[in-house]
Amino acid sequence: MKIAICNELFQGWPIDRVFRYAAQLGYDGVEIAPYTLAESVLGLSAKRRKEIRQAAEANEIEIVGLHWLLAKPEGLYINHPDEIIRIQTQEYIEALIHFCADIGGRLLLHGSPHQRTVKEGWKFEDSWDYAKETFKICLKLAQKRKVIYCIEPLLKENTNFVNTVDEALRLVKEVNHPCFKMMFDCRNACAEEKKVLEALVHAVTSGHLRHIHVNDANGMGPGFGKTKFLPILKTLIENNYRGYVSVEVSQFDPDPQTVASGSLGYLKGILESLNKKK
Repeated sequence: MKIAICNELFQGWPIDRVFRYAAQLGYDGVEIAPYTLAESVLGLSAKRRKEIRQAAEANEIEIVGLHWLLAKPEGLYINHPDEIIRIQTQEYIEALIHFCADIGGRLLLHGSPHQRTVKEGWKFEDSWDYAKETFKICLKLAQKRKVIYCIEPLLKENTNFVNTVDEALRLVKEVNHPCFKMMFDCRNACAEEKKVLEALVHAVTSGHLRHIHVNDANGMGPGFGKTKFLPILKTLIENNYRGYVSVEVSQFDPDPQTVASGSLGYLKGILESLNKKK
């Protein structure tokens, strides 16, 4: 099982420094939030994309992919009733797909709660269908560029659109495209699932799970709170999960070095203990 970390933790760090530091600690990959590189990926030239890819390769770090896809630019929305807004969003998602493939990434991880929430006065099923339309249009390019697009269940306090594994799987099955899958976020699952491990098993055995965010229920890194990750990692191993587990935090204290090193040490300690028991 490979371990990655999300780059937005390292606020203000150049991406090549993030790659270098992650490699020094022993991470296998880095997950990138595009807004940390530019207001819009359209502003990142072919030369800059090549530089990012080469910087990762030089440090023997895999660029896992992108997340926080629609945080910037402003005004994007996957399921807005205004067709013009949906078209603009689809065009930007396609730009993200190109960017991800250009820098060597394989996954686009769709969280972005504020760009998918069904607002008061909107019909939920209409919004559901609009989202399906958006994804189906963009997945044609995803297939050409050989990347996988994953929907992420999120906290109800952040969005009312896809909060559980069951809802994510419903969307994946209805879109019905080989490049559209789901991911699992431990913090979200702790809040939204009645039984976290059962939900995780359901996700893994569905055949549609492609990525895991490992984060404590308190928003900090694994090992910095009360969430028990041994049973989570054990469940993944027992169910032959072969993807990344990626450290994503929303609480950046005390500092990126402490969070990154502490999270990795905690996860590797669990994995080593599980391997010894085999």
